[in-house]
Amino acid sequence: DRGLFPEVRTFPGGGAPKPPALHAEMKRELGGVGIVSGYGLTECPIIAMNTVRCPSDKLARTEGRVNPPGAEIRVVTLDGRIAGPDEEGELRLRGPQLCKGYVDPTLDANAFDEDGFFRSGDLGFLDADGYVVVTGRLKDVIIRKGENISAKELEDLLYTHPAVADVAVIGLPDPALGERCCAVVACEPGETLAFDAMVAFLKDAGLMRQKIPEQLELVIEVPRNAAGKIQKQILRQRFMD
Repeated sequence: DRGLFPEVRTFPGGGAPKPPALHAEMKRELGGVGIVSGYGLTECPIIAMNTVRCPSDKLARTEGRVNPPGAEIRVVTLDGRIAGPDEEGELRLRGPQLCKGYVDPTLDANAFDEDGFFRSGDLGFLDADGYVVVTGRLKDVIIRKGENISAKELEDLLYTHPAVADVAVIGLPDPALGERCCAVVACEPGETLAFDAMVAFLKDAGLMRQKIPEQLELVIEVPRNAAGKIQKQILRQRFMD
């Protein structure tokens, strides 16, 4: 009937997406204000951070406001416009903690835009109150326990299985892992694929154990749009629970 650690103040977080339910569960079961998380990259450390004084709904769903003096986050839509509040785009970063460039200077042209903002590769938005919400990656990467897993690497391997006709690998919210890796497979006519068989196949292909999906879902057809692009958001919504 009370938190396990009633004197605790907060649990700092970051490095991976957090399911909002995890914040509420920790607050209820362990004590304190819950998870106080922030956002940053190796190239631009902690450019946004929540505080213990932020509302609980902001702690659950955001990574805080831009707070170092002189730091900025600009959200640029995929068609190159400056995004408005709650409008998703690439998070671009600038501030005193931003690195000056890479050791290999040939990488800088693609890493920085014309105004000196760093292209994070992260998708997200700033809400109406200026809080940062991270929604995904421009390059499809699943962040499991703080480790990046390439969906394309897994898809490319699974496509080589003789029973697989089509495949999409997605990240799903997970209270223990941040994201769990889920393979969604459409099989060839008359074929099927069991979870254990998938795991054995990926191990035999030399895939590192920590990259093997925790979940397999079989579908009749992997949804694609008119341009042939897999609609992963539809799959995430379908299998999130």
